[in-house]
Amino acid sequence: MSRLKDKVAIITGAARGQGEATARLFAAEGCAVVMTDLLEAEGEAVASSIGDRARYLRQDVSSEADWANVVDLALSAFGKVDILLNNAAIAHFAAIEDTSKDDLVRLLTVNVVGQYLGIKAVLPLMKRARTGSIVNISSVDGLRGTTGLSAYDACKWGVRGLTKAVALEGAPFNVRANSVHPGAIDTPMLNPAGASDTTPIATGLGIPSGRVGQPAEVAAVSLFLASDDASYVSGAELAVDGAWSAGLNTNIEKLDD
Repeated sequence: MSRLKDKVAIITGAARGQGEATARLFAAEGCAVVMTDLLEAEGEAVASSIGDRARYLRQDVSSEADWANVVDLALSAFGKVDILLNNAAIAHFAAIEDTSKDDLVRLLTVNVVGQYLGIKAVLPLMKRARTGSIVNISSVDGLRGTTGLSAYDACKWGVRGLTKAVALEGAPFNVRANSVHPGAIDTPMLNPAGASDTTPIATGLGIPSGRVGQPAEVAAVSLFLASDDASYVSGAELAVDGAWSAGLNTNIEKLDD
């Protein structure tokens, strides 16, 4: 349990769901974690439960000043930044004609600008150190289009393109950038009521694997990309979606009829 031994990571949206799972896994693998979120009580509780190698800071990811504060905390507490995991995001479910310009701008500001500013804040440090891993959480909806998610899809495709540009800029300095594309994951965004049985959700969405994913499964992929195991992986996009983005899930038995 030392794949990130002596590394330091900044993880946004870390108070719950995928971000929390990732912070806990990274810490268990030897990493110091600076966790950020707008959910102060939850963020403080998670950091406290992880222990001395975790810090929580309230952050609006769309604020350059807040990003400067986060980097300052990482440097003052742990001396460096090896990993940036951009996880914070919001969604908006509506047909495009029912999605206002303000709705679109709100999503872009958090989901794309927030990641852009995070990269801008840490990349100079990583370049100087000539090492670093940036993991941007996109979505299965950054690999395809989805009815009722036009604004969200635009953001997640934007994250995918941003990641590839950063991978190119970082490559001469041994700084890697990759995107993770989760599908239906059992988090408050997908399952706000906290239903214990998510099978009906998976069935309704037509997920080929027949089940909803767990935050720990996304965290495990992020761990791989953050670690030296992925030392020659940059500019990649990894789907964590139970084959949901692989194509149309057609019943073979019906085709035989």
